[in-house]
Amino acid sequence: MNNQPIGIFDSGLGGLTVLKEIQRLLPGESIVYYADQAFCPYGNKKPEEIKNRSRKIVEQLINKHQCKLIVVACNTATAYSIQHLRASFQLPFVGMEPAIKPAALQTNSGIIGVLATEGTLKSEKYNNTASTFASERQVVIQEGRGLVELVENNCFQGKKASELLEKYLRPMLNQGADHIVLGCTHYPFYKKQIEKIVGKNVLVIDPAPAVARRTKQLLEEKKMLCAKKNPVIHFLSSEQPDAAIRQKALELLNAI
Repeated sequence: MNNQPIGIFDSGLGGLTVLKEIQRLLPGESIVYYADQAFCPYGNKKPEEIKNRSRKIVEQLINKHQCKLIVVACNTATAYSIQHLRASFQLPFVGMEPAIKPAALQTNSGIIGVLATEGTLKSEKYNNTASTFASERQVVIQEGRGLVELVENNCFQGKKASELLEKYLRPMLNQGADHIVLGCTHYPFYKKQIEKIVGKNVLVIDPAPAVARRTKQLLEEKKMLCAKKNPVIHFLSSEQPDAAIRQKALELLNAI
């Protein structure tokens, strides 16, 4: 048994969608969650800047909080930094990846939609995944401009969000997409709204459950599982005091 916490980081609070799945699957694990809100969003940042930010955050999670495994709960950070992180630090990392493979395997129409950030859609990792698993499928991509910021400001259930989602999803549906892949950890906050727009015949895929399963698998393989009766969840931010970020994080967790 290993009592050290799991570390999770994201550009902001989108990674809470991953944290919730990890909590559900591993209820005895303590977690340290870092929201890099001072640099949010990552989607429009340069790759080298994202890599440097990711390294600094991981150093803090390891050196100050003794995390035993790090979840990079951001598609853009995963795309540009996870190889560097794995080469630099001697502990397990779990990253995000748009769930193109299951969508490509399950689609009946042969058309899938991917809603993601600019950084993710431009990344080599995304394009390699798409070419490997969906080369015989039509992939309709859409950058979700403004969606991250609405979550960060707890405005993701308002009129502005509905208008943006309708604008981004309608072209995918018009082209016949029967699967919508959520390529940013902020986007599952909109899942109910998305499902209402796309209807019952379109499957919306959130990668967070798969990330939680991979986290559990790695901890089992390395014999690092913990089963505390009262695990601690510690919230950190590069912008807000601990008390403020904790309150905001808990509010958003309850809204998922």
